[in-house]
Amino acid sequence: MRVLRKMEAALYTSRSPRITALESLRCEEGSDPFKILIGTILSARTRDESTTKIVHNLFLQFRSSKELAGASLEEIKKIIRSIGFYNVKAERIKGVSRIITEEYEGRVPESVEKLLQLPGVGRKTANCVLVYGFNKPAIPVDVHVHRISNRLGIVNTKTPEMTEIELAKTARRKNWTRINNTFVMYGQNICLPRRPRCDICQLKNDCSYYRDKIPRSTNVSD
Repeated sequence: MRVLRKMEAALYTSRSPRITALESLRCEEGSDPFKILIGTILSARTRDESTTKIVHNLFLQFRSSKELAGASLEEIKKIIRSIGFYNVKAERIKGVSRIITEEYEGRVPESVEKLLQLPGVGRKTANCVLVYGFNKPAIPVDVHVHRISNRLGIVNTKTPEMTEIELAKTARRKNWTRINNTFVMYGQNICLPRRPRCDICQLKNDCSYYRDKIPRSTNVSD
């Protein structure tokens, strides 16, 4: 996928890019599907730096789904209190841990359908588990993937769910596992929400946002 190659080239030639929380967790925990699942639940509406720290602290205290299922809500809340929506997330973590322990013998299910049945697990979370936990082809679409895909004109969609469907049509299946991490890193380091760094972007000549939204006087390549 040409877009992925150009994104990766821009990321690694401009400066050392900030690694994503899920990629960091995958590297540190050896692609443990359960830790990826809990980390993704905790990451919702939370900065990567906070997610990484909280996940580390949580699994220092509780090492498995069985231990988390047996923990009290107050114990979990105490550890994750600094994260956004910690009350709701604590309940989801405990509920998910109980189901995985009792219904799946401590093993995270490997299908989207079964993952979506877990409390608080939507398509993005389920797809993150498949990609980062099982290295299975899927396209997790978060705000970065949705924003950049539409900015570039790869898709013209209103919701992340629609973006996932359209990307699945256009991207080769062998590239699906690279899409989320590359797009998220690009969104955090170059294609920023408010002030995209178009000066170092190698995709601007093909970018609908650059053509239509950036004043011609600021186009450094002109």
